[in-house]
Amino acid sequence: MSPVRFWTALVLGLVSLAILISLGTWQVERLGWKQDLIAKIEDRANGPVLSFDEVSALFQDTGDVDYVPIRVRGRFDHTAERHFLSTYKGESGWNIFTPLILDDGSDAIFINRGFVPYPAKDPAKRAEGQIAGEVEVDGLARNPALEKPDLDFTPDNDLAENTFFWKNLLEMAQGVELPEGVKLAPFVVDAKASEVPGGYPTGGQTIITIPNNHLEYAITWYGIAAMLGGLLVFLVVQQRRGG
Repeated sequence: MSPVRFWTALVLGLVSLAILISLGTWQVERLGWKQDLIAKIEDRANGPVLSFDEVSALFQDTGDVDYVPIRVRGRFDHTAERHFLSTYKGESGWNIFTPLILDDGSDAIFINRGFVPYPAKDPAKRAEGQIAGEVEVDGLARNPALEKPDLDFTPDNDLAENTFFWKNLLEMAQGVELPEGVKLAPFVVDAKASEVPGGYPTGGQTIITIPNNHLEYAITWYGIAAMLGGLLVFLVVQQRRGG
């Protein structure tokens, strides 16, 4: 191999090697971050059940109540339910978010009651599940979305069609006629699975299990780096022998 070709190949190989090692190291760092996140979620989700006032105080202090267990009592305002495009066990449909007017009459909170099949967007098709009267809801508090996720791919919420793709509380609240003096909570609740007349909505839609493939990715990048490093050593040895 000519000296020019040799040095060109060597420099490009070393640059590629550095990139591969940095990618592997980044995945190791992501692995640590993901493990901490999973531990935090599991710890919170298995923690004590808090009242609305306790969760509200925590949100005011920290702005973060994701996965905190909560229990609330009140009455659903089914006239103001919001429909979020979703899937459940491979079936397309909607997650139904409905304001719950708390029993003390001072606050309201959107409850993700759960999933209904695509044709059941019309509440009349699941009338049994439109529970009247006071209810008690156990669930997990969830933070609102501060910005649209995946800006290039997530559609805008269509308020006219009552079709939502992300939890923008300001848009969700538009058109909701709360009783005088009732404030809408700055977070939402994912209801746990429970018996509902007619079977819908199906609660328990919170995704707690988070994929964690960073170790496999790190091994892949480091493995490719090791093979490339071996090839570079072979290249240098061959060049010296040829020289």
